[in-house]
Amino acid sequence: MADIARTRDILADLVAFPTVSADSNLGLIAYAGEILSEAGARLSIHHDESGTKANLFATLGPEGDGGIVLSGHTDVVPVEGQDWTGDPFRLREADGRLYGRGTCDMKGFIACCLAMAPVFAERTLKRPLHFAFTYDEEVGCFGARALMEDLKRAQIRPAAAIIGEPTLMRIIEGHKGCYEYTTEFRGLEGHGSDPDRGVNAVEYAVRYVSRLMALAEDLKARAPAESPFRPPWTTLQVGLMQGGAARNVIPGHCAVEWEMRPVQEADAAFVKDNIQAYIDAVLRPAMQAVSREADIVTHVVGEVEGLEPATRSEARRIVCELTGLTEAEVVAFGTEAGLFQSAGVSAVICGPGSIAQAHKPDEFVAVEQLSACLGMLERLTAKLV
Repeated sequence: MADIARTRDILADLVAFPTVSADSNLGLIAYAGEILSEAGARLSIHHDESGTKANLFATLGPEGDGGIVLSGHTDVVPVEGQDWTGDPFRLREADGRLYGRGTCDMKGFIACCLAMAPVFAERTLKRPLHFAFTYDEEVGCFGARALMEDLKRAQIRPAAAIIGEPTLMRIIEGHKGCYEYTTEFRGLEGHGSDPDRGVNAVEYAVRYVSRLMALAEDLKARAPAESPFRPPWTTLQVGLMQGGAARNVIPGHCAVEWEMRPVQEADAAFVKDNIQAYIDAVLRPAMQAVSREADIVTHVVGEVEGLEPATRSEARRIVCELTGLTEAEVVAFGTEAGLFQSAGVSAVICGPGSIAQAHKPDEFVAVEQLSACLGMLERLTAKLV
């Protein structure tokens, strides 16, 4: 099995790359690629349109279908405004914990994969083992979505994927989707003394939000009878409304940031169809009766599929055998697992650390969690030889 000290050293290197989603991850990708290349892996690196970010997909073992994917995202959330005890991008160890941004979410899992790469390489693998390290999970899973297209074009068909998000090494077989939007209201400014001569973007945004909240209530009655989630229905939430300049100025612009977490794809269609019908039939005609330039535009930040618990799941069967667990759970937070599932790859989530530590100051992963992950990956070799 890989040495825990080697894993710690790799994690220190990974944390030192400040791969906040707004910035480049190319340094980390090059570092991980070098370790995998030295282990004999075949590498494929695909950049985004900006050229500043990339996915890394690497394979050990034979060509062909039926491989197993070890997947993790390389980006982390910002640290600004958080009260850290030390430098967030320098690994610090205390009381059996390793502190630093991304230690649990999810560079700890990536470090375990990289530390195990030479161990995997020493074995004669009879089925492919893939490593998938992606960009921009935290802001919409854009890297994983691009990866699914790349795999489709390359006709690579893995059988199962283990997404190493922090679960305390428990098996997660399901989570809701996460659909995020910004809806922009473009009105007509004017003097507050004559509101009928303007188009008040804030007022129309309020009417829009009220309609969303009515739909949120309707969704409760659509909850599947056997839904394992809490709450069991699709949720809607408005996180930010911003518009206007002063109390005596008719606001010409307003933006509403909102999200939806579907338990089933039909709910997403229900919400989008209903809110669009309300815009087309009620809001936009009223706005454009005053100004033809007035409009409502919704920008898709990201639409990430949920992970639906499957009756038959090779990924769940494999990870149950690797961990000795017999039960799987569902969670509220979203991951890239649903994208793998939508691409026809059986997927589960299992990784070191706790989601309770993610995105917080003094984020950490326990050393014992990394050891447990290394043990799981060591036992994985028996499934590949």
